[in-house]
Amino acid sequence: MESFFGEIEGASFEILEEEFNSCLTGHGRVERLWTGARWVEGPVWFPAGRFVLFSDIPNDRMLRWDETNGSVSEFRNPSNFSNGNTRDLQGRLITCQHLSRSVTRTEHSGEVTTLASHFDGKRLNSPNDIVVKSDGSIWFTDPDYGIMSDYEGCKSPSEQSSCNVFKIDQKTGNLDLITDQLVKPNGLCFNKGESKLYVSDTGGSHIEGGPRNIYSFDLMGETVASANPEFFAECQNGLFDGFRIDSEDRIWTSAADGVHCYNSAGALIGKIKIPEIVSNVCFGGSRLNRLFITGTTSLYSVYLAVNGIR
Repeated sequence: MESFFGEIEGASFEILEEEFNSCLTGHGRVERLWTGARWVEGPVWFPAGRFVLFSDIPNDRMLRWDETNGSVSEFRNPSNFSNGNTRDLQGRLITCQHLSRSVTRTEHSGEVTTLASHFDGKRLNSPNDIVVKSDGSIWFTDPDYGIMSDYEGCKSPSEQSSCNVFKIDQKTGNLDLITDQLVKPNGLCFNKGESKLYVSDTGGSHIEGGPRNIYSFDLMGETVASANPEFFAECQNGLFDGFRIDSEDRIWTSAADGVHCYNSAGALIGKIKIPEIVSNVCFGGSRLNRLFITGTTSLYSVYLAVNGIR
């Protein structure tokens, strides 16, 4: 596939608090690395191969951007309408799949193993986004976007009584319910110390007046101290979808007008303006100081003066 590399018109930085200045390099600019998708999601950086994998959900494929030459190729087609992706502690690809309504692991051999597809004997809704904790457990959200229509999966009735957040124990294979208190749980990540789990609720996408927020849950070992979420921030433009955290516990989250940056106190300190609706982000590059951004049809990146968490 033809790649595109260069500065993009309509991209800029909006500084709302002085703290955001310290996150920027001063001369770094947003670059569009590639375009040609319908709705890109789930970027994940693979340091050993120096590439980013990401999903093009409606086109039912996964793509691979190569840092060494800027090329983009198909990694998996069809992809079972893959959405969120991450790596586990062994460097294996972990993927949320809408069509199969499952979470899978791609082994080093290339074989695909299903990690979760049912809860209490009933099919999951459509796993959406996913993160791995330092103990190796896999945490993911399960809203119903992939079964609401045939555009990002297969229109089907929900077998679950709610949209949930789950945890997979890779050692035992057990699937545990973390919370059922959100309308449409979507993006998620841990803070640096893993004392909190942040989850976005995009219920406002289909419910008038529905939530457009990020909530936090205090963690107690391998579960949450309370099923009741604590409000963290409300999206000022569109919806929070996917997000990641930097080494200073700032949250970099998608929104309709780009990437919004919040400090650990929940204050919006700045924005990276992108001329497309942003779905997700991840930190990459050899020093994790390059933010990769999936925005509707394109993959973008920007070098920052901050680092992600290894």
